[in-house]
Amino acid sequence: MNKVILSFCLLLTVVLSAQEHFSGINTSQRTGIINAGVNPAELMNFTSKYDVNILSVSVKGSNNKLGFSDLLSGGDFSDRLFEGEGNVDLRLDGEIYGPSLAYRINDWAFAFTTKAYTKLDLVDVDANLGDALTESAVDAFFSGSSFINNSSNQRMNGTSWGEIGVSVAHNLYEDSRHKFNIGASLKLLFPGSYVNFGADQFNGKITNDFGQLTLTDAHANLNIAYSGNLGEDFTEFSDYAKSLYGKPDGFAADIGVNYQLKDDGGENYKLNVGVSVRNIGGMTFKSSNNSDTNYVLNVQGTDSLNLNQFQNAKSAKEIEALLLASGFLDKADNSRKSFRVKLPTLFSAYADLKIIPSLYVTAFTQLKVRKDDENTQIASQNIFSLTPRYTVKNYEVYLPLSQTEFSGFATGLGFRAYGFFVGSGSIITALINDSKQADAYIGYSFRFD
Repeated sequence: MNKVILSFCLLLTVVLSAQEHFSGINTSQRTGIINAGVNPAELMNFTSKYDVNILSVSVKGSNNKLGFSDLLSGGDFSDRLFEGEGNVDLRLDGEIYGPSLAYRINDWAFAFTTKAYTKLDLVDVDANLGDALTESAVDAFFSGSSFINNSSNQRMNGTSWGEIGVSVAHNLYEDSRHKFNIGASLKLLFPGSYVNFGADQFNGKITNDFGQLTLTDAHANLNIAYSGNLGEDFTEFSDYAKSLYGKPDGFAADIGVNYQLKDDGGENYKLNVGVSVRNIGGMTFKSSNNSDTNYVLNVQGTDSLNLNQFQNAKSAKEIEALLLASGFLDKADNSRKSFRVKLPTLFSAYADLKIIPSLYVTAFTQLKVRKDDENTQIASQNIFSLTPRYTVKNYEVYLPLSQTEFSGFATGLGFRAYGFFVGSGSIITALINDSKQADAYIGYSFRFD
């Protein structure tokens, strides 16, 4: 089990991963396919007939425990991740735009997009429980006990999937001062791999007897689900990358509206405002090695569960087998060979205001519609950001400042030259103030008439 927890931390160091994908560039004045990913109504703000995205990649990560210096100092990250009391939250994910095309004609605009996603999350994991399930707690010179009474559904979840989207936008009204657009996207989902380990209403006593860890007087409602590569091993990042696209089995939709108050010349705007709801839908996993089972864990009286046996487990299937062999696990219902997973539905709103010529400030917020504690829910995070930007026709420099749900404040830096962009929503605070989040993105697109 220590490998499972540690893999989340190691992935963070690999991707150098602000919790808003493409922070800053996604509300750029050079409207492109990335902007339409936030709000499909933005397709009507393209200044050219065609926009082609070649490749755009964003990776990001945040937590409420580890700072950037912890990632650079080496050593066992699980030691520091589960230090102290309280719950541990960790979000790591990547978003990849593949070849995509947008086309505008008169009062209509259309787009065809390809995307892939990977996500790994720890949700409300009790620090004492996490400590016990990693080697960080195995100390042959220490003896003691800790009590856990956690009403949250503690989850460890990994998901990979792909999507192909078709978008349409329409201009409802436009004159020399005002412009109103609406837009929608329909996305065909390709579930890749999935794993979930949930422990709801967990209570019990963990004892460390000079390196021998045991669980007594324990009760929990468990969910163990897995599909695809992640059913066999979810400690290797390559397993996520290998299974981004499975068979199509799910749909999702985005809807949005957009308003512009134009400047005196009518070519640019004084204010650009948008509201959207994204990822309305979900997907079904049907791999041959699927399993989704709810259990009840009971360790009562003089019985005890040996926790040391889980510290080298590297898959949910292996953890499930060890728990069943212990005799403390009872099925709450029948196992399912197919199960539906909900995408992280998000409400987004933004306003880009012209301060003086070439200087703009963008306010952006992203709010999750559902809670993260459901076993079938892919996790997300609430965000607010403020981005001052200097923009001329072909160049742009911007400074995103963000506040995220559990990792706090971060600021970064981004740059665009024509269709090439590179940036980070957190690089400045990561290097200066030991931020608990980090991210990076890069991409290229071009346009023509």
